[in-house]
Amino acid sequence: MTDGSQLMQDRADNRSLQDSIFRRSLWIVVISQIFGGAGISAGVTVGALLAQDMLGTDSGAGVPSALLTLGSALSALLIGRMSQRFGRRKGLASGFIVGGFGAIGVILAAQYELLSLLFLSLLLYGAGTAANLQARYAGTDLAKPTQRAKAVSISMVSTTFGAVAGPNLVHVTGDVAEQLGLPALSGLFVLAAAAFLLAGIVLLIFLRPDPLLFAKRMLDQSQPNQSSQIDVEAARGSQKGLVVGTTVMVLTQIVMVAVMTMTPIHMMHHGHTFGDVGLVIGIHIGAMYFPSLITGILVDKIGRVAMSIASGAVLLLAGVVAATAPGDSMALLITALALLGLGWNLGLISGTAMVVDATVPANRAKKQGSIDVLVGLSGASGGALSGMVVAHSSYAALSLAGGALALLLIPVVIWSRRAS
Repeated sequence: MTDGSQLMQDRADNRSLQDSIFRRSLWIVVISQIFGGAGISAGVTVGALLAQDMLGTDSGAGVPSALLTLGSALSALLIGRMSQRFGRRKGLASGFIVGGFGAIGVILAAQYELLSLLFLSLLLYGAGTAANLQARYAGTDLAKPTQRAKAVSISMVSTTFGAVAGPNLVHVTGDVAEQLGLPALSGLFVLAAAAFLLAGIVLLIFLRPDPLLFAKRMLDQSQPNQSSQIDVEAARGSQKGLVVGTTVMVLTQIVMVAVMTMTPIHMMHHGHTFGDVGLVIGIHIGAMYFPSLITGILVDKIGRVAMSIASGAVLLLAGVVAATAPGDSMALLITALALLGLGWNLGLISGTAMVVDATVPANRAKKQGSIDVLVGLSGASGGALSGMVVAHSSYAALSLAGGALALLLIPVVIWSRRAS
């Protein structure tokens, strides 16, 4: 066999091995995301209600969302850096396990009415949501360029199963909590603690070989003398993609978190029950993740820019429907929150694909972690300000403001297309 033929055979063998590890890694991520989805639903569904009960005021109802998204932002940076150095397996597993202990802290805070412990525990709980979000990147490390958005979508859609089930178990988990002598609102955090810990254990045991470390090794073997030059050229050419992808994710996160955070409070003021809240939030979370398979295909086929523009349009529609819906209308509230989740889904997958396109294995996890910090901080600010806006204005004003903010996505992505 000639040297050229041997080289082609080696590349084919490496590609086959890479595809095999890619599929295995994606399945492990899917399993962890099912547990992780159940974990993230607790803070979304009852976090604001728990804070309202402990603080005795609506203006502080946005604090839990702000704290867990702030914790998610800080954890995203640490998880990203840890993943870059030690691999996705250790980075993501650590985030889920810390989030599990944070959920246990929330339970203790609710039981003994310790506000300081509640706030600290919500920060730690945010690590689980950060790990759940960053797990979407693990599925792309070994994906071909034309598979990246679909890989993101597969890992995200698996979150749906746990995320939708969680809010609809609010009554069941509440009953279980009361039987254990705990406040009813802490019941979902019992579920979250178990779910996050299981997600971390699954990744720690089964995500081998590590997809990011394997991708870096493959790059070094294929171009041992050129990798540093490739990194330099990638850094020069990727800044626009990173900026646009980050902007898309940041704006969608602000709008989604702000409106979502105050919806349970808005509903309780209009006579809805915990079960009604769980149904609306469950459908909202389902819309955040369930359309992902179709979204990923569309992002790969139609393009990142077109789907980002669609995200802005859907979020605007969500804001208008939420603002004009009567407070006692379950149908319109469900419609508004479903559109809100769908708009976030379109923005997150298209923005994530832009970021993955603009990075290489040697810098990918670190940059992704830094970007998710901005996404988390934007969500924290949206959650914190949402309670103040509603307290001094109205839920309708908050929803309209969110819809208007989403429109900024359109000029940003149009600018990126013209620059290209």
